[in-house]
Amino acid sequence: MLGEYNNDPWDIEADKITLQELFELWEKKRAVKLSKANQSSLKSAYKHCVKLKNKKYREIVAFQMQACIDECGHGYSTQGAIKNLWGHLDKFAMELNITSKRYSDLLTSDPIPETTKETFTDQEVARLWENQNLPWADSVLFFLYTGFRISEMIGLKTETVNLQEWTLTGGIKSAAGKNRLIPIHSKIQGIVQKRFEQSKSGYLFEYNGKKLNQTQYREFWAEVMAALEMDHTPHECRHTFRSRLDSAGANKVCIDRLMGHKSKGTGERVYTHKNIEELRLNIELITN
Repeated sequence: MLGEYNNDPWDIEADKITLQELFELWEKKRAVKLSKANQSSLKSAYKHCVKLKNKKYREIVAFQMQACIDECGHGYSTQGAIKNLWGHLDKFAMELNITSKRYSDLLTSDPIPETTKETFTDQEVARLWENQNLPWADSVLFFLYTGFRISEMIGLKTETVNLQEWTLTGGIKSAAGKNRLIPIHSKIQGIVQKRFEQSKSGYLFEYNGKKLNQTQYREFWAEVMAALEMDHTPHECRHTFRSRLDSAGANKVCIDRLMGHKSKGTGERVYTHKNIEELRLNIELITN
């Protein structure tokens, strides 16, 4: 089917093409135009649709698509990715004249929870340390002592980690936040070193030797929260990091640099030995 499509992209047997065949065509011709993170998320979402893979695409209707979402066994992030995938496939199917209907417009998924910005309590942080060997609990602690976002943590390569100086360079989103230098807090140096030594993909946090995607990580996050009876979003780690620095009396300019925020007092961002040590002194003010 793919060979025929490559010879004549618009000459396929529309009434016979299956979900699997359409997905493979879409993956070859349309997915490559998406970001790597989006591609990875949508490919992971397809795993929850494979029970329909041999069904002719034009015969798949809304309630079957919806069942893939409702029965995936995961939260809003995975559900949203599945819904998004059906939207992509519907659009592509219409381009190929396989179908004239967009059943994906009728699909629903759990909404993104409202961000309450509740900080982790000292007791919750202590519980995380007590259970740090729980799968992925170390990533929560990493967030709490670095202030990183999910996308920043996922994109962190081992080559940006300096185990001699105990610093890491990462961050995205803005000029102030991109490639910022963060001293590695003494409490998480063991976590970083272990992840560094175990990495096979070149990324500090990986899954099965490959780079993580956000859909996968949010599933791991939900498992940690459930196991430890907590109710937080990953972004609340970032909020907690700033709150703990502020409560400990850290310098506001240093807080802004660590968070990747623009500050009137930061001036030109040049990391000399002096200001690296100043950042380290301030981050170490978090003592628990």
